[in-house]
Amino acid sequence: MLFELSDVDYRYSDGTAALDKVSLGVESGDRLAILGANGSGKSTLLRILDGLLFATSGSVQFKGQDLSERALANPQFQHSFRQSVGFVFQNADAQLFNATVYEELAFGPRQLGLGEPEVDSRVKDILRFLGIEHLANRPPFRLSGGEKRKVAIASVLTMNPEVLIFDEPFLGLDLRSQSWLVRTLNQVSDVGKTTIIATHTLELVSRVADTLLILSELHRPLACGAAPEILANIDLLTDANLVE
Repeated sequence: MLFELSDVDYRYSDGTAALDKVSLGVESGDRLAILGANGSGKSTLLRILDGLLFATSGSVQFKGQDLSERALANPQFQHSFRQSVGFVFQNADAQLFNATVYEELAFGPRQLGLGEPEVDSRVKDILRFLGIEHLANRPPFRLSGGEKRKVAIASVLTMNPEVLIFDEPFLGLDLRSQSWLVRTLNQVSDVGKTTIIATHTLELVSRVADTLLILSELHRPLACGAAPEILANIDLLTDANLVE
């Protein structure tokens, strides 16, 4: 089991609940999508899975080890976890800060201590894999929104993580970019990566996920199961405020 969550709660400092009694298991190679209306707790759950937030109560484990603030204070565990799990933020500008796209993709592998020949090989392989070689020498701040999203994904892929977590990856993309992203997510899955996506884009989710977790507006799991069964349950989707 990659991730195992048991009765996870998350509350803000004022006591407001963001997640309530969430239990979840994620196996290697899973394609999981987390669905819910705005404010249901999707992004909070992703940040807990990425070790950016920590559960107020309940347990979170990664490969059988506690995923906690104390655990990530251990340099060895932190290095292993950060190499294993990559996060693509909803707002690509939040993770793009280098002078060129090439440098953006090279940053992560360099932080892992890889030599320049290996860094260069990884960067060029991912640029080719995603079909964005023409962007290599461009400054990220001059890219379109769709191009920035591609570079953000590429910068995570150069780290070669086991798990890729995406927060609302389809948001703001035009139809061509959405199709590109669907193909890319499927290619990533085909090489054995685990993908976890938070979205409310129902029309695309069945193309990128096999399992769906539905969060209610009370921040609790409503259902978790096979994508075709969940998407066919109109009453459930209505209760989650995903359809009218």
